[in-house]
Amino acid sequence: MREWFRSRTENAETFVLEVISGERRGKRAAALRAALYILSKLFALAVKFRRFLYNVRILRDSTLGVQVIAIGNLTVGGTGKTPVVEKFARALQEQGRTVAILSRGYRSKPPPLRRRLWNRILFRQDATPPRIVSDGKSLLLDSETAGDEPYMLATNLKDVVVLVDKDRVKSGRYAIEKYGCDTLLLDDGFQYWKLRGRRRDIVLVDGQQPFGNGFLLPRGTLREPPSHLARAGTIFITKSNGRSTELRARLAQLNPRAAIIECVHHPLYFEDLFTGERQGLDFVNGRPLAALSGIAQPDSFEHSLAALGAELVYSKRFADHHRFTQQEVLNFINRSKKRQALAIVTTQKDAVRFPKLDRRDLPIYFMRVEIRILHGASGFEDCVRQICFR
Repeated sequence: MREWFRSRTENAETFVLEVISGERRGKRAAALRAALYILSKLFALAVKFRRFLYNVRILRDSTLGVQVIAIGNLTVGGTGKTPVVEKFARALQEQGRTVAILSRGYRSKPPPLRRRLWNRILFRQDATPPRIVSDGKSLLLDSETAGDEPYMLATNLKDVVVLVDKDRVKSGRYAIEKYGCDTLLLDDGFQYWKLRGRRRDIVLVDGQQPFGNGFLLPRGTLREPPSHLARAGTIFITKSNGRSTELRARLAQLNPRAAIIECVHHPLYFEDLFTGERQGLDFVNGRPLAALSGIAQPDSFEHSLAALGAELVYSKRFADHHRFTQQEVLNFINRSKKRQALAIVTTQKDAVRFPKLDRRDLPIYFMRVEIRILHGASGFEDCVRQICFR
């Protein structure tokens, strides 16, 4: 039943995304776009009204007395935020900060329904401690319980505390009291206004699709209007080709004071999902491969493989955050073998959602990437310095 519901939800999401992007044609799709446009106007009013409530202090924000860095974006998914969070966590820790990453754990396993309903009925705060993905020493949860991004961050950052809770004031306080953290990184936190004291906002803009199709949710992928970039202290242009002159000029108009940094997701190596064996980047050069992914924008992943010289003989894309079943992976292996693929490659984000396999006729690797700054390295260093020595 759970798999059936998940499949139905993913199919509905895929259909809506195709309608939004204009891939779906016909009267039905046009009518749905018109309805979504009206809803996007209501969403814009809701965003402005919520911000107004915080500004006039009807909704209260909190301060925890430590440095808070919110890393997020204007659009939904696909900007490559997780490697940027990782880069900041490493840089801050190298400067002597004790860092905790606070995530809401998108699509993580929620608390029991009965407890959530009971808390709402009694109008009481949830006193349950945040989920500890990593205590800075050990990885304590699996990806289904923690969520893809928190689990991936905890795997890559062995000595950083990673906590999951929708209430990041609560998880921030827990990080301070339990682990002595003095710097809090809010993963996907640009729209989280509840924690504002001593805060710096870092916003990611996709160099290939900076503002989606220009519409707010649900007609488009924008969470806020581009004018709200004025809140940002630093702007990262991700997936850049190093020549984003027009986009830089537009961003400078929207926010003249923010440092603008161009970066790219640079492949490091390929790692076997099950054995941990690593291969260099030349491993894929000239080799027939099959690509499997369940991310928001799979194009950039597949293009990076092609740029490394791989021959993509087969590829399959699932919905973002898709949790693969064993049968799906086995079917993919069989089809890849028919097309003479010598290996399967996926992303690290997808790798955390792979099931155990009864058989592995083809090796399966994930591509490990890191953020590489193309322009504005001094802006990144200044940002870290201001956080550490403010």
